[in-house]
Amino acid sequence: MRCIAVDDEPLALDLLEDNIKQVPNLHLVKTCQNAFEAMEVLQTEPIDLIFLDIQMPGITGIQFLKSLTNNPLVIFITAYEQFALEGFELDVVDYLLKPVSFERFLKACNKAQEIFNLKSHTVQVKPTEEYFFVNADYSLVKIRYADITYIEGLKDYIKIYLSTQSRPVITRMTMKSIEEKLQVMNFMRVHKSFIVSLDKIDSIRNLKINIANATVPVSEQYAEDLLKRINR
Repeated sequence: MRCIAVDDEPLALDLLEDNIKQVPNLHLVKTCQNAFEAMEVLQTEPIDLIFLDIQMPGITGIQFLKSLTNNPLVIFITAYEQFALEGFELDVVDYLLKPVSFERFLKACNKAQEIFNLKSHTVQVKPTEEYFFVNADYSLVKIRYADITYIEGLKDYIKIYLSTQSRPVITRMTMKSIEEKLQVMNFMRVHKSFIVSLDKIDSIRNLKINIANATVPVSEQYAEDLLKRINR
């Protein structure tokens, strides 16, 4: 994992650097003495893990973490126990109190590696089947995942738009039910009434997706996640 260490105390930063270099699966990209230096690194380098002090001048570690939109994994290393609860509410990997033994440090690193591995292996999972069936026009109709361009929800019904035919398949099904069928594929809900195939998107502009000669709206609540998915 590519990591950075952030601490305003030079001696603490040196110790942290020594500990990181003893862990084989860690690559230290840079050490930073404040949140501003760390921000600059995150803008130019892919970082998987941050070792972060809390009490720093200017911007605290907690304020810095709250400002991030695409969070790497974070391990807090601090001399102040009173921030532990808030730290875990921010979903950090671990909270280490100074002085930290190497054994405790290594345990936190191993925990971060497990989480990193889990996230890495769940990104592109494919279903065992390439299709599913829905009830439509008094028949069971086969729907191939690869043929779906987008899906539109209409109360208790959905329209499944396919690249292989001009007319959508209309079936009685909720958006939640179809979303569960598609969650392991490269599909994403972008609006309360729309799910799209990310592979079929032609362009995105002003919270509107152009896909298969149609325009699909993007809700603001899904916009950030959409950008993360397509940039990944």
